[in-house]
Amino acid sequence: MFKSLKKDIDSAMQRDPAARSRFEVWLTYAGVKALRSYRLAHWLYSKKMFLCARVVSQGAARRTGIEIHPAAKIGEGLFIDHGHGIVIGETAEIGNNVTLYQGVTLGGTGKGTGKRHPTIMDNVMISAGAKILGPVTIGEGSKVGAGSVVLKDVPPHCTVVGVPGRVVRMRGEKFTDMDQFVPDPVLEEFARINKRLSELEKNAGISSCKYSISSEVANQPNYSGDNTTKNTPAEPKGEEPK
Repeated sequence: MFKSLKKDIDSAMQRDPAARSRFEVWLTYAGVKALRSYRLAHWLYSKKMFLCARVVSQGAARRTGIEIHPAAKIGEGLFIDHGHGIVIGETAEIGNNVTLYQGVTLGGTGKGTGKRHPTIMDNVMISAGAKILGPVTIGEGSKVGAGSVVLKDVPPHCTVVGVPGRVVRMRGEKFTDMDQFVPDPVLEEFARINKRLSELEKNAGISSCKYSISSEVANQPNYSGDNTTKNTPAEPKGEEPK
């Protein structure tokens, strides 16, 4: 346990440029405090002192804003940066030298028992607000972009972004995925309405040209106001027949 705590402090010193000393990291870093409590809670949990383990873990959650279930399995060198809002579930497994930023959730889906939380392999970085749900595996050396929602396994050395998460880079090179197009019924309906409106405007323009009446004709006294009626001059009055 003490060896793991030393590795946790070393990881903060190596990955946080704001860290000045190990004593500062030990005393003030919320992520290190949460891991310190987790290591103790996990040891208690392994000795079947479940209630004591939960008391320790929940106390740490209130103090740091980082909730780690005592049954979770976490390797050495985990770095939790700006850790508020992080949740790590009961059956989650985290390898060595992993980096987690604020708002990350390693959560389960449904109410089933057994393995229901993610497995994070070594040297993975999970950015702020990312959600990894279900018994999926994030491959070694992969990166998960901020705000992503990952529901499927991620191969090693990949970069995943989006909702739902999709691979955009593999081993440092751009990854051309299969067609990701998803029809948008609302957008299609707007396009249909716009097309129909254009047709109506075109027809209305033709009709107005065909049936328009000049202002001179409209101002004549015998104009009846009917656009479709031809305005013909009145026949001159002739002499009444004898």
